[in-house]
Amino acid sequence: MKRLALILVAVFCMAAASDPAERLPDPGQEARARSLFQEIRCLVCQNESIDDSDAELAGDLRKVVREKVAGGMSDTEVRSFLVARYGEFVLLKPTFSAANLMLWLAPLFVILIGGALLFARTRKTRVEAALTDEEEARLSRLDGRSAD
Repeated sequence: MKRLALILVAVFCMAAASDPAERLPDPGQEARARSLFQEIRCLVCQNESIDDSDAELAGDLRKVVREKVAGGMSDTEVRSFLVARYGEFVLLKPTFSAANLMLWLAPLFVILIGGALLFARTRKTRVEAALTDEEEARLSRLDGRSAD
């Protein structure tokens, strides 16, 4: 059943390929390649997959992916090859790793630190110091004058 679905997807994807000469002869491999196209970012367009992009570099990347798939590489190996060559940016959905952990957590830290500073500033307690004898005498003189 899964194999039949893969073959049907490959047949439909073949119709969508830009150049029939670029397609892989094996429908299963072509379907795998087309699936990978959706996961790889066009480095020129940056917000499109190489499947959606008409840029020349996207076409070159499609050829590379097809070559790697035809050469027997697994999907993970193809992704790893592209990441090693172009960096993690080439993936539309980057993997969660220690390297990009700070990118995801930095906004949270900024909000928490800002909230803590704001809370500390609003909760600042006022310390009332005791008046010296001279200040007490002056205050009582002022109170006495205002009472007159």
